[in-house]
Amino acid sequence: MTRFTSRFLVDLLLRRTEAAGGFAAVLASGDAQSGVILVQCRDRGTIGPLLERRFSPRGDYVWEDIGPSAGEDEAARAAYLDRRKKGDPDLWIVELDIADAPRLVAEWAMLG
Repeated sequence: MTRFTSRFLVDLLLRRTEAAGGFAAVLASGDAQSGVILVQCRDRGTIGPLLERRFSPRGDYVWEDIGPSAGEDEAARAAYLDRRKKGDPDLWIVELDIADAPRLVAEWAMLG
């Protein structure tokens, strides 16, 4: 099974989001080869889930909703992301602002 680099996957997610009419930005650049990827979802500025790509025991990748829930405030989300960045300098944080961002992430995840 081919394993794509984190940089390749982030670039692909940015292009797919923009092609679908959304906005995507890299908030933190991690390790180009194998950095963990977090996706902060928004819909027209309204905070959505925070998704993390994790390696599963089965040998594939899964996406999990992590951190403060979508209903919590921006300060809780920012504090969580700051803690994660300090604990893992190889971490990627990508923000998507598009309707149904989790669906777009799920479609993109099937590619890599």
